[in-house]
Amino acid sequence: MASVPFEYGLLLAGVLFSLGVIGMIVRRNLLFILLCVEVMLNAAGLAFVVGGARWGQPDGQVMYIFLISMAAAEVAVGLALFLLHFGRTRTLDADKMTEGNATYGGGGNATPAAGYRGIGGGGNMTPADRGGA
Repeated sequence: MASVPFEYGLLLAGVLFSLGVIGMIVRRNLLFILLCVEVMLNAAGLAFVVGGARWGQPDGQVMYIFLISMAAAEVAVGLALFLLHFGRTRTLDADKMTEGNATYGGGGNATPAAGYRGIGGGGNMTPADRGGA
């Protein structure tokens, strides 16, 4: 069975990692930034697998399994934060996060901004808001 040379595998990992870094710098949408982080993690995993194959050790594959599980956790937390941010600001632009227009409550409390009803819409509604008495 023919194998891919060690240098080609590392070159591919380097190109993928570079594309991820460039994408993170250029794009401002938080979802695209998350995708670029995933590309960079996959490039690092590829480098682990190529290195493990070069020396005939399963360590690279074990590290790749760890990396995949870490990436899944990162996506779950990232998407939850994106939903929270989008629900409050109606944008996923990374520049808007630093402009100060994202009101996450005032006075140091952890309550949502006034008028925010959450994703489900229920939460802190009064009977008058629901159309009742």
